[in-house]
Amino acid sequence: MKPGKTRTGEKLPTSRRRDQLRPIEFVRGFTKHAAGSVLVKWGDTWVLCTASVEDKVPPFLKDTGRGWVTAEYAMLPSSTGGGRKDRDIKKLRQDARSTEIQRLIGRSLRAAVDMSKLGERQITIDCDVLQADGGTRCASITGGMVALQDAVAKLVADGTLAKSPIIHRVAAVSVGVCDGKPTLDLDYAHDSTAEVDLNVVMTDDGRYVELQGTAEHKPFTESSLDALRALARQGLRRIFTLMGK
Repeated sequence: MKPGKTRTGEKLPTSRRRDQLRPIEFVRGFTKHAAGSVLVKWGDTWVLCTASVEDKVPPFLKDTGRGWVTAEYAMLPSSTGGGRKDRDIKKLRQDARSTEIQRLIGRSLRAAVDMSKLGERQITIDCDVLQADGGTRCASITGGMVALQDAVAKLVADGTLAKSPIIHRVAAVSVGVCDGKPTLDLDYAHDSTAEVDLNVVMTDDGRYVELQGTAEHKPFTESSLDALRALARQGLRRIFTLMGK
């Protein structure tokens, strides 16, 4: 049996330290036509995030002078193992998981923007998972923030906006309890066996946007939650540095 494989051929948890992130790279300007685009390489999870700007807003914001940031999320057909994943258009509806994740991405990115300074325009962040190995929602939020920054920078550069409406950056990372110990940045091998799974979305000044936590087998204690939050904060400080300005 080859090292790093189980008898079923599945990948074993990596040899990373429990407080260590997977390798993360942001390839900015990855596509030609989007106002902002970035390919996020987060270990073996790769997500293409693009930002599109439109001079319109949802009906509930019309004539308010306020803008809107929203998101769409999809996993491409060959992004996971175990056979081809059908596109949602084939089913004529989006699956519940994708709907939940894109709402999370939208909420997270809206926390970064002063909508009154965006004007009546909408920025849509499209997050397409090219390859998945755990943490796709965290990679999408973080990459979406980079694409949003670049799109806004273009609006300022061309004079459409006098000043950036971004008031702070957001990023996300997963943490969990694996084999009884707090672990940072869960890949699929960790996530599929974790006793506790927690996704943390935070601003670059250390405030929480969202916490999504689940006990997979038995309830976890407050001290365990505190340890996971501290580990997430540590990882996010590093992620904000990698994102650049």
